[in-house]
Amino acid sequence: MYLLIYSTKAKEQLKKLSKNIQLRVLSSLERCRLRPHSHIKKLVGSSFFSLRVGDYRIILDIQKDKLMILVVTLGHRKNIYKNI
Repeated sequence: MYLLIYSTKAKEQLKKLSKNIQLRVLSSLERCRLRPHSHIKKLVGSSFFSLRVGDYRIILDIQKDKLMILVVTLGHRKNIYKNI
């Protein structure tokens, strides 16, 4: 099982979301901890991965050797890819 680590930016963005969306995001991340590569998609031209939760995207950095998932940023799909 992978360890989830949140960046300070991701924590702030998560707090700004509504409670309903927060619960969906957190449950998706918990499900992703077991087998992350079955839920995520590699971003083209980047070392990051994307996890889809409805209209929201979570940008992840997965380190297989340390069994660690770093949540880099999250937000609405129309804005999230501009910030990377």
